[in-house]
Amino acid sequence: MRKYFVLDTNVLLHNADSIGSFSDNYVVLPMSVIEELDKFKSRSDELGRNARRVIRELDHLRCRGKLSEGVEMENGGILKIAIEGKNIENPGIDLKVADNRILAVAYTIFKQGEKVIFVSKDINARLKADAFGLEVMDFEKQKVNFDELFSGYREIEVPGDLIDTFYKNREVQAEGLDFTPNEFVLLQDEADPKHTALARAVSEEKLVKLIPQYDTAWQIRSRSKEQRMCMELLLDPDVQIVTIVGQAGTGKTLLALAAGLEEVVINKRYEKILVSRPIIPLGKDLGYMPGDKEEKLAHWMQPIFDNLAFLMGSGKLPKNREDDKSLRQKTEQLLKDHIVEMEALTYIRGRSISGQFVIVDEAQNLTPHEIKTIISRAGEGTKMVLTGDPYQIDNPYLDSSSNGLTYTVERLKQLPIHGHITLRKSERSPLAGVAADYL
Repeated sequence: MRKYFVLDTNVLLHNADSIGSFSDNYVVLPMSVIEELDKFKSRSDELGRNARRVIRELDHLRCRGKLSEGVEMENGGILKIAIEGKNIENPGIDLKVADNRILAVAYTIFKQGEKVIFVSKDINARLKADAFGLEVMDFEKQKVNFDELFSGYREIEVPGDLIDTFYKNREVQAEGLDFTPNEFVLLQDEADPKHTALARAVSEEKLVKLIPQYDTAWQIRSRSKEQRMCMELLLDPDVQIVTIVGQAGTGKTLLALAAGLEEVVINKRYEKILVSRPIIPLGKDLGYMPGDKEEKLAHWMQPIFDNLAFLMGSGKLPKNREDDKSLRQKTEQLLKDHIVEMEALTYIRGRSISGQFVIVDEAQNLTPHEIKTIISRAGEGTKMVLTGDPYQIDNPYLDSSSNGLTYTVERLKQLPIHGHITLRKSERSPLAGVAADYL
C-alpha cells in the first residue's frame, strides 16, 4: 500500500530535492504550497534558490502529464498537486490561513482511507496535524543523532607498558582498536590512572604523539586538553577542513583566529584569513543598516573584532581607553592590509577561494546544502574551519540534529583531510561557564 506524503512549504525551502526523497510513494503538494513558493522565488538567498529549483522541477514534471492527476517521477513515486476546493474536509480550523489549508488537504486524504503522513519542519504545524489524528514527521534526510555525535576524542584503558612504548617511540600500534582519522585518544594505564598519554590517530590502529610546536598560536596557549587537540588540527596543513563544536566561551572563534594569524602572518602558509558568518539576528531584527557592505558587515562581525582585538593585545585585556583605542587601530590595520577579510555568506556563492584560511563562524545556523556550497568554494591550498554551538540555533527550521555543522561532522569523520573536536569547558570567564552549564 502506497503512502501519501503531504509536504509543507518549509520542507521544500529547506531541501529542494525533498520531493524525490520518499521512494515510490505519493508526494502531495497542496496549492497553497505552490503559492508560497511563488512568494519566495524572487529572493536572492538560499530560500529563493530552493524555491526556484522546486518550481523548475515541477515544470519539468508538468511536461510528462497533468500534475493535478499525478505524474510519475524518476524514483517511481507519484507527484500530485492538490487543488483546495469545495471537496476539502475542514477539521475545524480557519481555512483563510495557508498552513491550515495545507493541513486540510492532508486531513481530506486521510478521511478517504489512505495512509497519510504530514511532513513539516514547523513543530507547531506538526502538533496541529497530530491533534487531527494524522501521522506526522520532520524531514529526516540529512539529519544526524546529535546525542551520539562524533566528539573527536575518546579515553581508553591500556597496559602501562604500551604507554611507556608510546613515549619511547613517539608512536604505537594499538591492535584491535578501530580509530577514526585524526581522532584524539587519551591512553590511561589500567593500574595507575595518573599514568596517561595523549595521542592522535593517523590510521585505524596507529597512534602518534602530538606535535609540540602546535601547542601555541599567536602567543595564545591552550588551556585544556580539548583546546590542545583543537590547536593540533588548526595548525596542521594536512588537515584541510576542521569542525569545532562547543558551547559559548569554549574558545572556538578565538582559537581559529589565533591559528589563522599564525599561519598567515608568521608561517606565510596562506595569503589571508577570510571570515564569514550567517546574517541571522538574535531576537528582533533592527531592520536595514545604513552604509556600504563593509559598514553593514561591521555590526554582524563585532564578535570577530572583539576576538581580534584580544589577540592583538597578546591575549591581554586593555587596561584603559588608550590601550583599547590602540588595539582597535591594530585590528583595523589587519583589514586595511588585507590580512583579514570579512565576507557575507550571501556573496560567497560562485567564488573560487584559493590559498586562504577560511573561518565560518556560527555554522550551526546553516543548512547542510549551504555548508556544501561553502566548502565547494575551496580552491587549491585553502583550509576551511567551521565553528558553532548546536545548542544556540537561531534558524527556525534547524535543530541540533539537522543543521549543517553537525551533518558535516558525521559525513566527513572518516576522511583523513578532516578533523573534529568538541570543546566542553568554558574558558571565557567563570560567569560565562555558569551560564553555559546552568542556564
